This record gives sequence, structure tokens and C-alpha cells, in this order.
Amino acid sequence: MHRLFLMRLRTHSLRALHVIFCLMAILLGLTSQAYAGERVALHWSEQAAPVEAVSRYAPLVGVHNELLIIAGGISTNNSRSSAPKYLSSIWLAEKNPNQPRALNWKKAAIKLPSPRAYGASASFENGIVLLGGSDETHTFNDTLLVRRNQASGIEMHTLPALPIPMREGSADFVGSTLYVLITATDTGKTTALYALDLTTAALATFTQDSEPKHYTAAANWQKLTPRPQAITLVSQNDGRGDVLFALEMPNSDSQSSLWKYNTDNSQPYWMPQSGFNSALPNLQLSSGNALAIGQSHFLVFASSANQTQVLSYNAITNVWAKYDSIDPQLLAMPVHQAASSIAVLPWNGKILVHQASKFNSSLKLAAIAEASDAFGWQNMTVLVVYLFAMVLIGVYFVFKNKNVNDYFRGGQHIPWWANACSMYATMLSSLTFVGIPAIVYRTDWLYWGGIWMILAVTPIAAYVAMPFFRKIDATSAYEFLSLRFSMPVRLFASALFTLFHISRMGIVMALTALALAAVTPFDAWQCVLIIGLLSLIYCTLGGIEAVIWTDTIQTVVLLLGALLCFAYIVSGVDGGIAEIFRSGIANDKFRTLDIDFSMDSFTKLSIWVIVLGGIGQNLSTYTADQSIVQRYMTTKDVASARKSIWTNGIMAPVASVLFFIIGTGLYVFYQSNPEKLDPTKQIDQIFPAFISSELPIGIAGLIIAGIFAAAQSTVSTSMNSMSTTLVTDFMRPFNLCRSEKGYLNAARLLTLLVGISGTLVGLLFISPEIRSLMEEYFKVVGMFMGALGGLFILGIISPRANASGAMVGLFFGVITMLLAWVFELVEGYLFGSIGILSCILVGYLASALFSNKPANSLNGLTIHTMK
Repeated sequence: MHRLFLMRLRTHSLRALHVIFCLMAILLGLTSQAYAGERVALHWSEQAAPVEAVSRYAPLVGVHNELLIIAGGISTNNSRSSAPKYLSSIWLAEKNPNQPRALNWKKAAIKLPSPRAYGASASFENGIVLLGGSDETHTFNDTLLVRRNQASGIEMHTLPALPIPMREGSADFVGSTLYVLITATDTGKTTALYALDLTTAALATFTQDSEPKHYTAAANWQKLTPRPQAITLVSQNDGRGDVLFALEMPNSDSQSSLWKYNTDNSQPYWMPQSGFNSALPNLQLSSGNALAIGQSHFLVFASSANQTQVLSYNAITNVWAKYDSIDPQLLAMPVHQAASSIAVLPWNGKILVHQASKFNSSLKLAAIAEASDAFGWQNMTVLVVYLFAMVLIGVYFVFKNKNVNDYFRGGQHIPWWANACSMYATMLSSLTFVGIPAIVYRTDWLYWGGIWMILAVTPIAAYVAMPFFRKIDATSAYEFLSLRFSMPVRLFASALFTLFHISRMGIVMALTALALAAVTPFDAWQCVLIIGLLSLIYCTLGGIEAVIWTDTIQTVVLLLGALLCFAYIVSGVDGGIAEIFRSGIANDKFRTLDIDFSMDSFTKLSIWVIVLGGIGQNLSTYTADQSIVQRYMTTKDVASARKSIWTNGIMAPVASVLFFIIGTGLYVFYQSNPEKLDPTKQIDQIFPAFISSELPIGIAGLIIAGIFAAAQSTVSTSMNSMSTTLVTDFMRPFNLCRSEKGYLNAARLLTLLVGISGTLVGLLFISPEIRSLMEEYFKVVGMFMGALGGLFILGIISPRANASGAMVGLFFGVITMLLAWVFELVEGYLFGSIGILSCILVGYLASALFSNKPANSLNGLTIHTMK
């Protein structure tokens, strides 16, 4: 009776899947209408503040640890006939926890050393630097550091004074280096550029005593070559690192109104960038009117024909856009008049603008206006239906799992082609779909060579690694280590693998969640929970067979979706595919090789780093990663497993071409349509944002659902492989369960626990400071899997290697990777190869020192004894 019930439930699950996919096809046909992406606009609102706090012209302002500081300035409450009143008071403001739109204001207990206005200020993680300023008779050159202090509000320290007095100018940080542009001093107009190192170590020497200290300016400030007509400095990331930009007033004689400070060479120099929009007549700028926003944009508040204009510059695509303003009446005061000042600051994800003339002032908030519900109910319906279908697959396969062999190996009857798709989805999945286009949009094709290194490793996997594991009939990859070395080596390696996959789950979920939060109604943390919860359901229920078949569906959906996306990218670019190649070549976006063998080439993606790094990552994955080794065991025989390996080896680099060209296409698309790119989006969100805003409704929902489900497949693979190693390596050898059913129940419980752990790590990885989670993933692979790959290779190629030497080599490999990561000794893509080489070399030498022979028989366990 019970068996009949299970068979009927399984049949109903299959029928439900058929109905769901038919409904999805109908829904897609009814809703596939085009959606044109909206222009970015700013929404303005007044910000209430005490009159004394904001009624000041040309104050020094900044934000540190969510504390707004307004210092000095000229009072705007004076009558027009009276002399200017310079201020030294400091006002502080912070968020009101009970009223999100309100601020809590208070007057600071300390003041500036003397009343002053003008000058410049710049904020960084250690505080706000206030520079120079002047009153009616004096121009100052002092440099002050103001920091938030929970006890007294703020504290003030004296830093090295500027080499010359500064009346007007601009300042900004690139990393921990402060750049100061002086445009007016006590003797009149000038242009001077200086830099000061304010790293943590340098700052400690400046602020170690509470008493003001005196410094020799020449010993601390570095004089640089300025742009002659520069007005404002602003720093932003151009895709390859943080750089300094200088804005100039547009005129007929200048080559450009924007310049980038290039420090790649021993002799830094200024490079011209794209100028302002020529359609804006008589554009006027003032210092302090630029603000970096998001990961690659900065905004410039300017005046054209007595109208406030908000311009946006994309430091990656090198193009400008003009943003529309909602409620433009709130910007009635032009930002450039004969007597006006402006300060633009970041504030809780919005833009705080302080404007003042000599006799009035205002404080306003600007926010990027949220687009209308572009995702829509149709896309949401497709998303929900698709994800529900993936869960039903898990329900369908739950009734096929009778024992641990079914749960972990799928009964060894998986077709080779489905197994190949699962390998592809396991190794890349949503990381490829979301991460690679984002990296290429930001940089170039340098990583492409590393992906092709999979072909160099595929023969080793197909003819050496896989037969080893099939021969010993391994459920866990680490069973080989106990046969070849010892149980402690096996347990240590298995524990490292578990740590790696928990980290991997976190990165996959965080990357996908950050991307999808940009285009769905869900926040990033909610996306992480959805991915984690649904993965837990169908992985815990269905085992490896459910994982493999959902992987296969994701592979088909994502590859077809990627082709469709590229077609829409091409259609949205004037000039089509020819323009994508022309612009890509002109902007060096197709660069695939960096032929650099200099002494510091190991710190960047030079050709030898890419080749060795790609080989190392693929070698460790094919030999030591349980999620791949497990798939060696799911087909019926060695020949089928070999077909799977070769199919995946060919599919991965060929399919990667599509994702790399999509990245270049996105770069050109947003060059042609800069006003469509929301500057607050993270770079990892750019492809999903394009899908949501530019693809037809319904189709967009299906592809977004595919990204969701692909992340679930990767996460569920990690869950299943971790539960496999925990049961096989930590429970079975010690007979912790009395029956196969006990081990099956333990496997499901462990799947649940590791899934929860990975989901929590995913929540930790959600950070706007991480510019590329794909690059972080490469580092994690190398840190954990490099040494493990070296351990397997050591055991296979060296009959002399023994358990003691293997343990020393593994430990040394892990320590080497941790040191390389902490001190940033090499490019992260090289971690895997360094881990392999260090483990093999130290393990071999340590084995020779211990000189004891392997305790176990080596028959069939090395390439020298393999039959």
C-alpha cells in the first residue's frame, strides 16, 4: 500500500511538471512584449536642519562613520550692508532612528582653531581632513583631521601643514593618499597639486599624542604636476583600480574638460578623457561640485544657461550622461553664480547637497529615482513557477532514493550527456552567467586564456584521475587518501574541502543575490535566503540525481538565454555587431594576452599567471573537488564518465566565448546609452539589470529565474558533496550508524546543516565594497583547493611519499596560501598553482626526511603501480 502511494505521488509530480512547463510556455507567449529601459533621474527633497547649522556660505563639510560635519563658513544671516561674519563653530548631524528622513542635530563642543571659510575637505575611512581656508585678512595652510568620537562627538588632530596657504581648492582620496588641488592662495589665483600619505601607519605617527604637533611640510607633502586649468578633483574606479580625475572649465582652447592621473609608469602623467556634453551651452563649474557614486560613476553639479544640470561620468566606459531631475523647482538656486558655494556629500545611499549664496542657503537630498516596476507581475509569475518546478524535481526523485548509493551516486545510471551538463553547471553556473560579463565589462578578456586551460587538464582527468577513483569505487574523493596515506590525512583534507565549499556556497549565493536584488523586488539578503531555502528542499529530498537533472535544465536555459541577450545587446547598439567589435578594439576590450615577464608580473594577470593559474585551478578541481569526483561515479561505466569529462572540457571554453562577448557588448551598449545605466548598481549587477530592463517581459523573468535556479544548482551540489564527504569520511569509517537507512537519514540531516551554514556565509559576503565576487571566488578556489590538488598529485606520482610527509606538505600548502592572501603577495588567480607546487615540493622533501615507507600497499594507487 505504501509503495503504491509513493508511485502515485511520483507520477503526479511528473504530471505537475508537464503542466507547469506548458503554462510557462503559454505565459511567455502572452507576455513577451518589449520593454524599453528608462532614463536615470534624480528625485529631490528638502532636508530640515537648524538655521544656524546650514546658514553658512562656503563651509568645510564631510561625513565620517555616518556623522555629518559642517564646520566654519560665512554666516548667511547677516544683512547685506554688514561685513561678512566668519564662523568657527561645528555642527554635527546623524540619522534619527525613529524618523528615517530626519536628522538629529547638535552643536559640537570643539571649534575650528580660528574662524574661516572656503578651503577644502575630503573624507576617508579614518576621518575627515579639513584643509586651509581664509578669513578677511588671513589665508591658512593648516591641515586638520576630524574624526567621530562616541564619547564627545568628534575629536580633532593636527596633520602636516600645506606647503603654501590655501584659500580655494579641492581634495580627494585615492586609497589612503590624499590629493589636494590649490586654485587660490593668499596672493591670488594659482594651480598647485600636492599628495600626502595617510595610511594607517603614517596616520598613527600624526595622531599618537593628543597635543597638536608641528611638522616640516616638505618632509611629508609631495609636490605633483597639476592640470593648469583644473577646478575640482574626484576619485573613482575605472575598472582596473581607483584613479584621480581633474575637471576643468570647458573652453575652446582646451583639449578636454576631464583628465585622468595615470600612475602606471615611473613618471605619472595626465591623460585626456571624454569631455562634457557639447549640447550644454556655457557650462559653469565650481570646486566641491563632484561626487563619486557607486562603483564606477561620479556626478558633477554644474550650471548651464542659469539652470542646474546634473551630469554623470562613467569611469569605465568614459562617457557622460545628463540626468533629469524630478521636482526641479527645488534646484532654483544655480550651483554657479558670482557668489555661490556647493558641497556634495554621500549620505545613506543618497546625495546630500548644501548650497549657499552670501545671503541664503539650503540643504537638499537627492536620490536616484526608482524605476517603475519593470520586473512586473508577468516576470514574477514566471520566476515563481520556474522555481517551484525545480522543487518538484526534488520531490520526484525523493522516491527513487532507497539507499546511500542512490542518494550520493544516483544509482550509477545517469546519462553521460546529463552528467557533462552537470559538471559544466557545477564548475561555472551562475558565476559564469553573472560574473564573467561583469569582469569583461569592467576590464578585458585576460581571464579567457585561463578558461581554455581546462583542455590541458581534461586528458589527465579522463585517463588518470577518473580511472583511479572508479577503480577504488570511491564515494568520497578522500577515500583515496586513506588508502594511499592514512586516515588523519584523509580527515584533514576532507575538512578543508568542507570549508572550501561552505565559502563557495556563500560566494555563489552572494553574487547571485546582489545581482538579482537589482532587478527583482527582493533585497540581497532575501535572495540569499530564497536560494538557500529552495536548494535545501530539493537537495535534501532528491539527492544527486535531482541535482544533476536540474543542472541540465539550467545549462540549457542559461545558454539559450545568453544567446538571446546578446541578440538584444546587438540590436540596442547603433551599428550592431560591427560597432561592438570596432569600439571594443578601439578601447582595448578584446585584450586576451598581457605578455609581461617583469619582476612584478606575478602580481597581475600576465600571460604566465593566466596559464599557470588556469592549469592549477582546473587540475585541483578535477583531482580533489568532491563535487566533480562524485560525478565520475554517477555514470554506468568508465567510458561514459570519460565522455562526460571530454564534453565538459570542450563545452566550458567554447561557451565562455558567448559570455565574454556579452561583457564587451554591455560595455558598448552602455557607451551608446549611458543614461540607461543606474550609477548605484554594482558592477556585478550590470548583466541582470540589462536583462530586466531591455528584454521582453516574460523572457526576462525566465532568464532571471534561470540565474536563480542555476545558483541553487551550484549550492545544492555543494550541499550534496559535503554531506557525502561527511558521511563517507567521518561517519562510515567509525561505524556511527547501524544501517543504510541510518546513513541515509544522517546524509539528509547533514545536507540541511551545511546548507544553513553556507546560507549564513552568503549573508556575510553581501558587501558593496567587493567590486568583483568572481575574482574573490578564484582566490577561494586557490586557497583551499590548491593544496588539496597538490596532495592528490603527490600521492599519485610519487611512490616515496608517505603519510607524515603528505600531512606536512598539505599543512605547508595551506599556510602558504593564507600568507599569499593576507599579504597580497601574488595575483589571486595564481593561488591554486602555488598551493599545488608548495604541497608537492614540501611533501616530497618531508617524506624523504621522515624516510619511513608507506604503510599501505601501493598497488593500483600510483601511476607506477596502476594496472
